[in-house]
Amino acid sequence: MPRLNPPQGVLFDLDGTLLDTAPDLAAALNHVRAQQGLPRLSFAQIRPHVSHGSAALIKIGGDAPQRGEKFAAFQQALLQVYAANVACETRLFEGMDLVLQELERRSRPWGVVTNKPRSLTTPLMRQLGLDRRAKIIVSGDTIAQKKPHPAPLLLAAGALGVAPHRCLYVGDAERDIVAGKAAGMQTVTALYGYIAENEFPEKWDADATISCAADLIPMLLLSSANVS
Repeated sequence: MPRLNPPQGVLFDLDGTLLDTAPDLAAALNHVRAQQGLPRLSFAQIRPHVSHGSAALIKIGGDAPQRGEKFAAFQQALLQVYAANVACETRLFEGMDLVLQELERRSRPWGVVTNKPRSLTTPLMRQLGLDRRAKIIVSGDTIAQKKPHPAPLLLAAGALGVAPHRCLYVGDAERDIVAGKAAGMQTVTALYGYIAENEFPEKWDADATISCAADLIPMLLLSSANVS
């Protein structure tokens, strides 16, 4: 059983970790498919790909090659529809608000580091009232680098005023764990997130895994925490 040092600050990936954005992204994808005369995809088909961005969604649902005018047109349509409906069904994952409340009660800053572009991240966080609670929000285009590069995480740690090795980074994709470890942070894999059947999170070498958001709370409460 791994032992984690109690973090002085916590950073979260956005899609599939902090927020359950899959319902709105799936609805946007199916809306554009319907416009193009394509059949509806099931939510189960779409959900595992949400953390990997619009290109991954188009690959499974766009009926378009991953380059060229057809791809660009589908991507633009998808992002326009999603931007107009960015927070219709999106919510914090169950138990996550308790995690945020515990962090805030203990005056431990938290933030978001995502590869989602700022044009989508900012209105989403604002509409859910999370922009006022997060100490820092680093989007995919805040700086030149994005995950798996550690630079966005190091930028966020600096904004929190917390040394990287005293930060905990929580994510649901391999690039999250790679970035967190490269930044010198403790890492946690969110198994409740958007992980496909052909992905193997047990091989990502995170410091810990959690099955639900509330599993983070013992890591904040104890002087040291045993997690599975």
